[in-house]
Amino acid sequence: MAYRHIAVEPVTPTIGAVVHGVNLGDTLSDETFAEIHDAWMRHCVLFFRDQEMTPEQHLAFGRRFGPLHIHPAAPYAHGNPELMVIETNRDSKRNNGSGWHSDVSADEEPPLGTILHLHEVPPAGGDTLWASMYAAYDALSGSMQRLLTGLTALHAADYTGVYGDHPPQREFPQAVHPVIRTHPVTKRRALFVNSSFTRRIQELSVRESRALLEFLFEHVKHPAFQCRFQWEAGSVAMWDNRCTQHLAVWDYYPATRRGLRVTVQGDRPYFEDVQEDSGTQGRLRVAAAG
Repeated sequence: MAYRHIAVEPVTPTIGAVVHGVNLGDTLSDETFAEIHDAWMRHCVLFFRDQEMTPEQHLAFGRRFGPLHIHPAAPYAHGNPELMVIETNRDSKRNNGSGWHSDVSADEEPPLGTILHLHEVPPAGGDTLWASMYAAYDALSGSMQRLLTGLTALHAADYTGVYGDHPPQREFPQAVHPVIRTHPVTKRRALFVNSSFTRRIQELSVRESRALLEFLFEHVKHPAFQCRFQWEAGSVAMWDNRCTQHLAVWDYYPATRRGLRVTVQGDRPYFEDVQEDSGTQGRLRVAAAG
């Protein structure tokens, strides 16, 4: 699709696009912002290169999408818990985003989306992968889709020791969400379980739940659902947590990867028994089966 104020270059046919011709630190016109939002809904993850954006501008851009989310436990910058610090260095015991996940899915109202601006990147490595949960749902057989419809799962977070001595902002969350959720904007169905936070499918026995979740956790990793982004200093990625999962690769020790993250509040996931035909189900099912 052609836009008037931005240029959009898809990364794959399924997920991800690089946006050109805009500086997110500027005061964007309503028309430019609407085009960015439309591209985001189409591609699920957007990437921007060479962005000169102060923390205040970063926060302002995030607030264009809605009120900002506060992470339960992560450290933050400039005394503002809405400005999450992302940093992995030679002294780190772990990296942010080391397992496939949707950000803080254990919240009663999980984040709508996340905007990450990296200021320092390693000389090589440090890529992030994203997977489309639309594609993951579409690739399932009709029988599996029907089985999952109406099921709910417990999501729980435990950040004990994850962020060192930094005190948590609030109690670690847990919530029950539908296994298949309807995106409130696109009305498409997406798989909504992840190996970092999803603990149990409520309507199944423990053994049944474990077996089904293990299958789904492996299913979402299929390369046909993914795109991969090679960061540069000044790059921005923004992703829709309602229909994606991501994984940050820690292959750059002892180098440093550092930046700031702003996250937008979401609403409670729901399932609605209507869906427009995405036109991708058959193709992705064949790819996944291979």
